Amino acid sequence: MSDRPRHFLDIDRVHPGTLRQIIERGKRFKKDRASANGLLAGKTLAMIFEKNSTRTRVSFEVGMNHLGGNAVVMSDRDSQMGRGETVEDTARVLSRYVDAIMIRTDDPSKLHTLAKHATVPVINGLTDASHPCQVMADIMTYEEHREFIKRKVIAWVGDGNNMTTSWLHAAVQFQFELRIATPPELRLSQGEIGWAKSEGAKVSEHTDAKEAVAGADCVTTDTWVSMGHDAERDKRLALLAPYQVDGALMTLAKPDAIFMHCLPAHRGEEVTEDVIDGDQSVVWDEAENRLYAQMGILAWCLEAT
Repeated sequence: MSDRPRHFLDIDRVHPGTLRQIIERGKRFKKDRASANGLLAGKTLAMIFEKNSTRTRVSFEVGMNHLGGNAVVMSDRDSQMGRGETVEDTARVLSRYVDAIMIRTDDPSKLHTLAKHATVPVINGLTDASHPCQVMADIMTYEEHREFIKRKVIAWVGDGNNMTTSWLHAAVQFQFELRIATPPELRLSQGEIGWAKSEGAKVSEHTDAKEAVAGADCVTTDTWVSMGHDAERDKRLALLAPYQVDGALMTLAKPDAIFMHCLPAHRGEEVTEDVIDGDQSVVWDEAENRLYAQMGILAWCLEAT
């Protein structure tokens, strides 16, 4: 391993050519799982979970197994970091034991502190600021069902959250148009929007979901009440009610538009049952592709050829 580990912290921090290579490698792993055999033999991934997880935990652990490596899972109950040990010290210790670290946490500063002090690659499994692994899987899914995402129109409908931010980063790196429909109270950081526009991204903000979805190639959303926002549930549901993705909204997109959701979904809130279980929905392929996109990320981080 070089003195400068290959971290995967956010989509905007990785060169577009490298992101494309990761996506294509994920596609190859899915087509021919045997091509992953032994690539990371003898390698170990430490996974730190400060937030509950289904897809992140299972996909990373299974992905390491397919690549020939191993995974160690740590929650707050298992880690001294949950009892007051500093992130810096945790990074130094784990770097002596494992070959890479994945963290799923609330505070993005923990991710960046871990990366600063670790001597092995660090992967962002989710923070309150971004969710890059999910959007890599989403792009892989779009291209699996349609064609290259460049110059396509993606409509984000709902909360301006960590998923929205990663879609925004991807709009810059993969050169597609992103339309974001959110209530004014839940709009995305204007600093992030300004950065994307300064990088040449075609991005627009809307308060009317219909404007954002009209003629879109893909419509995507997320749960309205994420972990940590339960106290604001009633307020958020009221603000977001006009942004539900239902059959009528989907008819405004292109006839062959697809629907995506990173899951878990709350049917009857952000999306209606007829949409998420309908013919345009690709959410189950999207969930499956977390496995293969992350295998591509792991292989790149650990310099497998």
